[in-house]
Amino acid sequence: MKNKTIAVDLAKNVFEIGVSGRVGHVNQTHRLSRAKFLKFFVDQSPSRVVMEACGSSHYWAREIAKLGHDVKLISPQYVRPYVHSGTRPIVRM
Repeated sequence: MKNKTIAVDLAKNVFEIGVSGRVGHVNQTHRLSRAKFLKFFVDQSPSRVVMEACGSSHYWAREIAKLGHDVKLISPQYVRPYVHSGTRPIVRM
C-alpha cells in the first residue's frame, strides 16, 4: 500500500474527495455523484481512506474495504481540525 490517503466528505448526493500523497498537501480534489463514488475507489490502488463516522459512513466503509482499501472512521468531534474554510478536505494524517 502506498502512502496515499483519501479523505471523504459524505453527503446526500455529491461526495467531496481529497487525495493526498504527503501529509498536509492535497494533490487532487473530486466532486463525485453517488453513482460514481464506488467506481472512483475501484480505479484507485489500495490506500488509506478516512471519513467522518456517521450513519452512512459505516455502509460506505464496508463497501470500500471490500475493494482492498484501509478505511478509518473519525469521530465527529475530531473532524473539525481537518476542515479548511469549509471548501475542501485537508488531509493531515
